[in-house]
Amino acid sequence: MSLPSALERIVKKFQRASSNKLRYEQLLWYAKKLPDFPEAEKIPENKVYGCQSQVYITANLDDGKVSYQGDSDAQLVKGLVAFLIEGLNGLTPQEIIEITPDFIQETGLKASLTPSRANGFYNIFQMMKTQANSYLN
Repeated sequence: MSLPSALERIVKKFQRASSNKLRYEQLLWYAKKLPDFPEAEKIPENKVYGCQSQVYITANLDDGKVSYQGDSDAQLVKGLVAFLIEGLNGLTPQEIIEITPDFIQETGLKASLTPSRANGFYNIFQMMKTQANSYLN
């Protein structure tokens, strides 16, 4: 399956990074541009479990498209959150649930993430898919 265009662009950016250090710098750049997350939304229903850091994700449906917000207390993880939000925002719930997490392999990030961060990435992605799926019911 081909990736949605925003996600495809991000994957290509990471592919162009020639080292793990540059990929980390790219993640930190994404973390910096993530909009502030409301403290009031840092509640158990929005928490991503299975992550070592504190991660929160919210989803809203506007005109049939999902828009996410998120935050993490760890900068690299915050970068992963921002990467996913930028890649998935504006898609329909159906488009989101059809995406498989294989694209992380194509970025080269998986090799440079610790196993716990890679697991956290999958947990964040799964929560976003679950939130999107809830709009189909």
